[in-house]
This record gives sequence, C-alpha cells and structure tokens, in this order.
Amino acid sequence: MTDPAASRPDTAADHGHDDEAIAELGYKPELKRTLGNFHTFAAGISYISILTGTFQLFYFGVAHGGPAYWWSWPMVFLGQLMVALCFCELAARYPVAGSIYNWAKKLGGPHVGWLGGWMMLTASMVSLSAVALAYQVTLPQISSWFQFIGDGTGKSAAENAVLLGTVLIAFTTLVNAFGVKLMARINSAGVAIELIAAIVLVLLLAAHITRGPGTVTDTFGLGKGQSLGYFGAFLTASLASAYVMYGFDTASSLGEESKDPGRNAPRAILRALVASFLIGGLILLFALLAVPDLHAKQLSVDGLQYVVLSTLGSTVGQIVLWCVVIAITVCDLAVHTAGIRLAFAMARDNNLPAASLLAKVSPRFQTPVLPAVVIGLVGIGILLINVNQPQIFSVITSIAIIMIYLAYLAVTLPMLVQRLRGNWTPAKGKFTLGKFGLPVNILAVLWGLAMSLNLAWPRAAVYNATGPQHWYLRWGAFLFIGVVALGGFAYYWFVQRKKTGVLAMHAAVASDPGTPGDSGAPTP
Repeated sequence: MTDPAASRPDTAADHGHDDEAIAELGYKPELKRTLGNFHTFAAGISYISILTGTFQLFYFGVAHGGPAYWWSWPMVFLGQLMVALCFCELAARYPVAGSIYNWAKKLGGPHVGWLGGWMMLTASMVSLSAVALAYQVTLPQISSWFQFIGDGTGKSAAENAVLLGTVLIAFTTLVNAFGVKLMARINSAGVAIELIAAIVLVLLLAAHITRGPGTVTDTFGLGKGQSLGYFGAFLTASLASAYVMYGFDTASSLGEESKDPGRNAPRAILRALVASFLIGGLILLFALLAVPDLHAKQLSVDGLQYVVLSTLGSTVGQIVLWCVVIAITVCDLAVHTAGIRLAFAMARDNNLPAASLLAKVSPRFQTPVLPAVVIGLVGIGILLINVNQPQIFSVITSIAIIMIYLAYLAVTLPMLVQRLRGNWTPAKGKFTLGKFGLPVNILAVLWGLAMSLNLAWPRAAVYNATGPQHWYLRWGAFLFIGVVALGGFAYYWFVQRKKTGVLAMHAAVASDPGTPGDSGAPTP
C-alpha cells in the first residue's frame, strides 16, 4: 500500500481532481474548502474519541471480561484497520460529503446506497444520544452538583443522563448551525486538549504501576458454566472496545469542505485510527496495572473514573475528568457534524423527505442548517424515549455500534464484488492498497459480518441487564434494526425511489438533473 503523493505540495490540479470526483457523482462543488490537514485528522479522531470511549465503557469490559478483556482492544483495531484501509482507497478517489452513502451508491447502485446511507444516518442520530450519555458517567464523578436528579442510582441515573445529554446536544446543534469554521475551531482545540490529556494520563498511570503485565491474562473466572466458557464472556466484553474504534470515515465526509482531501483524507483516517489504538491501548493497560485494588467493586461500576481518582488523587483526577468532559463534547460535535453531511448528501439526491429544504446551504453560514436542527431534535427525542430505562447506556450504545458496522458493510461488501469483477480502479497517484486490496477487502467484510452478529447477539447482560427478563428486550437489536432497515427501505422503494435524482440546484453542469441515481454504476 502506497501514498506516492504524500510529500507533494497542494496544487490547483489537486483541487481540480477533487472537484472532478464530485462531478463524477453528479454534483457541483458548493461547500467552501476551508479545512486543513489537521482539521480532517481532528474530525476523525474526535469521532473515535479515545477518552470518551475508554471512560464510558471500561467498566463494562472489566465487569464482563475481567482484565483479560484488554485483548479485545487490539482485536477490534486489526478488524477496523481492514475496513479503514478500504475506506482510504475510496477517500482518495471520492472525497465527498456523506461518504458512506455516496460510496455505497457508487459501488452497489442506488438501492444499496440508499440503504447504507439510511442505516448510517439513523446510527448517527442514535450515536449522538449514546455519546451524550457519557456526561452522566463523568460529570457526577467530578461533583455531586451535576447530579440534578436523585442520587445517581436506578432510574434517577437515566433521568439525569437524559438531562445532561440534552444540554450537550443543544450545544452541538447551535455550533453546527453556525458553520463549519466554528465547528472546526472548537473541534480542533478540543482534540488538542484531548490528545495532550491522554498522553499525560498514560504517563501518570505508568508512574503508578503496582503489578506486572501478566494482569491482562486474569479472567476473574468469568464464563464458567457457560457453553462458550470465557470466550463467550470475552465476546460480550469486546463491546467496550468496539464502541471506541469507529467513525474514522468522518475525515472523508468533510471532503467537500477540505483542502486537497484526495490526499489528506486517507492519511487522516489512518492516523486517527492508529493514534487512538496506541494511546487508548496504553491507557487501558496502565489503568489495569495501576489501580490500587483490582478486585474493587467500583472498578466494574465506575470504571476508569474510579481508577483515575483512586490512583492519581482527587485534584489531578478531577483535572483529567474535566479533560474527559471536553473530549465527550467534541466527540458529540463530530458525530453531529458527520450526520449533517450525510443528511445533506442524501437530500441533494432527493432521497429524503423535504429534500430541497434539507439540502439547502445557508448563504450566511455556508453549511446546511436545517439538518443540524433536525438531527439534534431526533437525538434529544431518543434520549427522552429512554428516560426511565436504567439500562439505557448499554442498549443505546450497542444498537448504534451495530448499525454503523452494517453501514460499513454496505460499502466494503459491494467494493469486494467490484474487485472480484475487476471493476475497481484506485485513484491514480494517490493512496492504493495495490496487490493487498483483495485480501484486505475480504478480511474487512468477514470482520464486519462477524462483529455485527456478535454485537447483536441477544445477551441479557447487554439488552436486559436489570428488571424482569423479556424476549423483546433480549432481541431488541434485531427488532429495532429490523424495523429501521425494512421500514426505511419499504418507504424508499414505494415512495422516495420514484423521486430520486440530484436536485437541479446541486447538479453538476454537465449532468442531467433527472438521472443522478445512476451514479451508482461502478466505474471500471
């Protein structure tokens, strides 16, 4: 795999290629290119968000897999790396807003494209809510003042989480509505703080190590008596790692607002994923080696927050936790931003209700404003529906992850088909996997299928952790995702499919505004 153009300066020809790639999909360039290399990297790494993911679900991994759950971190990284490498080739050739939707459409045709885009859009809105819930895991640990409702147990925890999450989503809605420049500045500043804080945290935990690396082989005896033994417990615990390492495609989804995205987006995708793996892996490892009591009940209840406060002391611990709050904020901002670009991409193809309004770019803020508001309202609505559910954290999180894995499959599977048919050609002079393309693509598809099934498996620990057991809760992922996928596609097939076509205001000059959907035909 090579990126032969990595060291060349930006040229007008490079920007011309990026605009031609957009035109090949049937669109004219209309979003202002203001984002630099660090901005695209920041968008990818803030969506992955090392501190948000590790601090939100570390407790879940330890509770269900013991310290040995740490090995799910490199496992998930290797699987997602295969997906990311496929995305790098696509980002080099088609750096376009709503990348998952447009890639699926280009590789698999308009129907696959719509379904992939719909799943990703729905997942983005669910993820917006899931990430917002992380405030509840962190802010009350800083001060009881943030526990506005109840004592933080049972239903009061869920109710307070909804309140805090609603405030966060309202903030991300306002920032995104005021334009990409403001979003990029806040996001880049937040990412810089997060990276510095994460590295400092690694060093501080390393200085407090009290046990050897053999700790990560301790299973706490979990899985005994189960049909799959510890392997079954490990697969459950792996959700804690699977939650963190996704969203790297965001770097490409901002392609129409980035400078030279054909070269910068692939590098940003890989850098974001690799940096998250290395820094996040060290945080988790050193946390397990440094925590005073590995068997403390708080470790599987409060997670990394407990480790930081008990190991580093109250003052330093609270500073770290405030950095985690910043990380959660920019993570939700990035999730919201990616959802907006996806909604805009589908709307300009007239593939959503009220498409002409959703695809309208504000002349003042140079960004689609209405999608920001709609996605924000839906995200808050998801929180309110689950306000009385104590298991809100694991349920919403797992469903969001599964839908994103399925949306990624809507890209990697059609891409594999095109490779096998000999129809896939990477962009010349930019990122390419070369002879490794086919095996990497096969591994990406197998990984996506296996992990989607693992995450959706009807485990009580994930989908019905408290209260009486109900079959519809245990099978919640299949039911919810089935309704979203089948219901959404039925709407598309019987209603929206008849209207699809690039809206005239967004169509490339040389294209026929009535026939964009056929940009789904793969280009040899």
